[in-house]
Amino acid sequence: MINIAIIPARGGSKRLIGKNSLLLAGIPLLAHSILYAKRNSEIIDEVYVSTDDAEIKELALNYGAKVVDRPDYLSGDFEPTVSCLKHCLENIEQEVENVFLLQPTNPLRMDDLLRNAFMVFKTQKSDSLMTVTKSHHKLGKIVENKFEPFNYEPGQRSQDLEPLFFENGLLYISSAELIRQDKIISAAAIPFVVDHIFAGVDIDTQEDLDYAEYLLQNIKYKR
Repeated sequence: MINIAIIPARGGSKRLIGKNSLLLAGIPLLAHSILYAKRNSEIIDEVYVSTDDAEIKELALNYGAKVVDRPDYLSGDFEPTVSCLKHCLENIEQEVENVFLLQPTNPLRMDDLLRNAFMVFKTQKSDSLMTVTKSHHKLGKIVENKFEPFNYEPGQRSQDLEPLFFENGLLYISSAELIRQDKIISAAAIPFVVDHIFAGVDIDTQEDLDYAEYLLQNIKYKR
């Protein structure tokens, strides 16, 4: 049984046209996730890109990934990601044990993230893992044009907030069996905490892309 990375990269981005092919630090956005998976070849046996777009397919092949052609009925704006993961599994001949979901819109990942996360995944013997990051914001809701605090009392210091975490999208690990059940994470999913500036990078706009470029060009630290 093998471990595979799946990178879902359909065409038709609305807010940032052609974003998966746009350059970040001189290489296409999609390529960052392909190359990251390949740098972890001691864990990941094969890298697959699921796409409905001819340009993205060519790009993925040029960077050494295999491609699963995604049908139109799985390429809509509201189609869940698990659908394309399941479709990939159905079109791969090898028997797959675990799937590493690498979203191309989260191109910046620490070098040791996948290795450390997989070690925890194996040790705890769960069926899924997701990376999360602590939120330091005072959150609330607006109800009838009034702000209602959610995770704090007015006047409370930020450092005294009850810890809340958000899915940062850097990495998901799921058993193939779980994906066949139409799930990426289960109720038993391991929350793998990431305290790193990369956790705040999610490319959806030109400003997001510019911010990622700034980090790569100007911030000096070990990735």
